[in-house]
Amino acid sequence: MKYILIIGDGMADEPSEMLGGLTPLEKAHIPAMDSLSMRGVLGSVRNCPEGLPAGSDTAILSIFGCDPRKYYTGRAPLEAAAQGVALEPGDLAFRCNMASLELGDMPFEERRIISHSSGGIEGELSRELAEYLFGHPEFKPLAEKAGVRVHTSLSFRHIAVQRGGDGEGLILTPPHDNLGEKAGPLLPRGNKNAAALSELMKKSFEILSAHPTNIKREREGRLPANCVWFWAQGTAVALPSFFDMYGKTGAVVSAVPLCHGIGALIGLKLIDVEGATGELDTNYEGKAAAAVKAVTEDGLDFAAVHIEAPDECTHNGDTEGKLLAIEYIDRRVVAPMLDSLRQKGVDFRMLILSDHKTLTSTRGHAGGYVPFILYDSRIDKGSGFEYNEKNGLRGPVLEDGTALMPLLFDGGHEHI
Repeated sequence: MKYILIIGDGMADEPSEMLGGLTPLEKAHIPAMDSLSMRGVLGSVRNCPEGLPAGSDTAILSIFGCDPRKYYTGRAPLEAAAQGVALEPGDLAFRCNMASLELGDMPFEERRIISHSSGGIEGELSRELAEYLFGHPEFKPLAEKAGVRVHTSLSFRHIAVQRGGDGEGLILTPPHDNLGEKAGPLLPRGNKNAAALSELMKKSFEILSAHPTNIKREREGRLPANCVWFWAQGTAVALPSFFDMYGKTGAVVSAVPLCHGIGALIGLKLIDVEGATGELDTNYEGKAAAAVKAVTEDGLDFAAVHIEAPDECTHNGDTEGKLLAIEYIDRRVVAPMLDSLRQKGVDFRMLILSDHKTLTSTRGHAGGYVPFILYDSRIDKGSGFEYNEKNGLRGPVLEDGTALMPLLFDGGHEHI
C-alpha cells in the first residue's frame, strides 16, 4: 500500500458574489476530485487551531501530525530549516518578503501595501536586490547594529535572522493578509526591538525605490520590489520524527520553503522539481511525476505534493487564476497521478485537501473547516457527493488536523 497527500493551498473559500454565490471549488470543473469524493470519504477538518494564526504554517504542521499548540514557535524557523539555516539559542528568525509599497509623495506610514511578493518577482532578481540592500553602505550598518543578517532564496521569500533578538511581545503583521492597507499601523510594534526593525523597513524603501532595476520595472508597468517586510518571527523548533510517529518513510514535493522546512524537520526526503515556481505557472506534471516516482521506484511509503498556486492567485486578487489553479490541480496533478498509479497496479490511499481557506473577498487567510477527500483504490463505494465546502460538512467533521495522517495510514472508511 502506498500513500499520497495532495495539498491545494488555499483552495477552500467562502461563497463569492462574483461567482454567482458559489465558492471556487463549486465553480471549478474538477472531475477527477469529484470522482474520488463520490467514491471515497468526504469530510471536513479544522487544521488551524483557534487562537493561532490561520495560515499554512499552523495548518501544515497539523496535517503532518505535529500539533501546532505544542510545536509552533513561528513560521520563519520552519522556512529557515528548508534553507539549511541553523538557528542558535537566542536567535530570532523572520520571513523577509520583497514587497511592493505604494508610490507617491507621502510619508512611509501612509503608503499602502500593494503586493506581498512584488507581483511574483523573479527569483534571481529578488536575491540580487536583497543582497544589494543588505550590502548597501547606508543599510548595512543599521542591520549590523540590530544584529540582523539575511539568508536569500530564489523567490520573494527570504529569511532574516537576528542574533539576540527580543521577540517577547513583538507584533509583526503578515503583508498578504493586509493588502491595500496603510503600512503605518502594520509596522513592527510591541517592544523596543520593533523600532529597530521598523527603521530597517523604512530605510529599505528609501534605498530600493532608487535602484535602477525598480525604476525600470515602474516604467514598464511592473511592480517594484521596493521594501523588505519582516513578519512570521520565531525561535528554533524541534519536531518529532515522521517515521517514529507513523512507521512510514516519505517525501515532500513543493516549491514553498515552509513545506520543505517542515519536511526536513520531521525527516522526510525533500524533492525539488525543475520549473516549480509556487505560482500559477508551476510545473504541475513534474510534481505529480516526482511523487509517483518516490513511492513506486524509490521505495518510499508516502509522498506529499503541495501546490501553492490557488493561495497566491487569491492574494493577488486573481479569482479567475484561482479557478484555473484548482482546475490545473485536478487535471494536471490528481488525474495523471491516478492514471500512473493504476497503470502500475499499485494499491494506494490518497488524501486531498486545502490547508486553510483563502478568501476571494479579502485576499487573506481564514481558519474554520476545509473539505477533505480520503480515497482508497481498493474500495469503490463512498460519499456520493462532489468535492466542495458545503458537501464536506455532510460527512465526518474532524476538529483537529492531526487526525488526518492516522486516517490516511489506518484507513478512513473503517475508522470514521
